[in-house]
Amino acid sequence: MNVFINDIPLIIKKSSEKIFKHKYDLVLDKDDQFTSKDLVGDVLLRDADAALVDRLVRLMEVKKLKKLDSLTLVTDRKKKLIEHLKDQFKIIKAAGGLVIKDGKILMIHRLGTWDLPKGKLNKGEEVQLAALREVEEECNIKVAITGELPNTWHSYAYKGKKILKKTNWYTMQCLDDTLMKPQAEEFIEEVRFMTPDEVLEVLPKSYASIQFVIRDFLRATRKAGKE
Repeated sequence: MNVFINDIPLIIKKSSEKIFKHKYDLVLDKDDQFTSKDLVGDVLLRDADAALVDRLVRLMEVKKLKKLDSLTLVTDRKKKLIEHLKDQFKIIKAAGGLVIKDGKILMIHRLGTWDLPKGKLNKGEEVQLAALREVEEECNIKVAITGELPNTWHSYAYKGKKILKKTNWYTMQCLDDTLMKPQAEEFIEEVRFMTPDEVLEVLPKSYASIQFVIRDFLRATRKAGKE
């Protein structure tokens, strides 16, 4: 489960998973005393429980933890901890796509941020059909699904409610972009195919969840190219 709270990755791992402590800037146990000022860089918290999750979520929501890059929680009850986290939010489902044409990736520019096309599911709509619909509507192109990417979850507040949006991501092939244009009513200003290098240049101006999806795709592409 890839959760982003205030655009900061919150990662939950099982105690049995291999953990490389040297990759973290700070390693804490659940009983260690710490404040929001201590959470700098990539932080690992061991023996996480529900009370610790509640505290950390509050900190991430209320405090602007500008120096925190990621927060990893290690627990022997991963499934229960994830369910406890989800219970704090209203869940909304969405779907989107990473569209490829001639080795280039389709990016959209919306409200000053580089993004991937995506949107919420209609009532009763199948996830893959929603992904196709949203991409085609937002970019005015025709696409076909070619594979799956990791799901993401990101939180936000809306009308006083805490929302956790789950987005199912798919790789897609562009079938026709002759009439490609941004969907203005969705505040999209630009739609552009970019080379991987161009994407990496603008990625710092994107959301953390979008960075995660694109970097995962690029890693898989490079790995496949070496095999």
